[in-house]
Amino acid sequence: MYSDRPGLVLGFHGCDESLRDQVVLNKANLRASTNDYDWLGNGIYFWLNSPARALEFASQTRLRGKIKKPSVIGAVIDLKKCLDLLDYKNLEIVQSTYNGLSKIMGTAIMAELPKNEPPPGTDENLLRKLDCYIIETIHRLTPKNQQYDSVMSVFLEGDELYKNAGFRAKNHIQICIRNPNCIKGYFIPRELT
Repeated sequence: MYSDRPGLVLGFHGCDESLRDQVVLNKANLRASTNDYDWLGNGIYFWLNSPARALEFASQTRLRGKIKKPSVIGAVIDLKKCLDLLDYKNLEIVQSTYNGLSKIMGTAIMAELPKNEPPPGTDENLLRKLDCYIIETIHRLTPKNQQYDSVMSVFLEGDELYKNAGFRAKNHIQICIRNPNCIKGYFIPRELT
């Protein structure tokens, strides 16, 4: 009953300027990411209310071959039926899915679940293969007429802002849009300052 999110939110997606322009002109669409390490499973990813973080992502050195001119596209989004991982009840769904899979894989088929791992050169678990697997399993087990349109979660990322801080340099709320009809329109954000 409470998984439907009323109202609209603003999401920001880091990409190449040419793609941004094509999408805004309705000549192209953003594609869903289907990497096995995506934090919230398959879908189109946005930073909630953070164009600067989206630009920082698009500017990463590792994306240089894919992104020539880093840019940001804004989206007006209706989350519709959302697997909101800020909601305690939904965290119980994730935990019970993990527990069930762990039990089945550990006994019946003698296989291991994927692992969340840091990429080379970092100690943060940025490759979220386990999390992606669990979220995708939830979607596979959810009846067709009750499918989630979006997934949302907070992520604590980056260095502590100061010693013993509860805040990190790259904390953010990520949105993964599974149903493209949640995206009501795109826009070019005003100057990022």
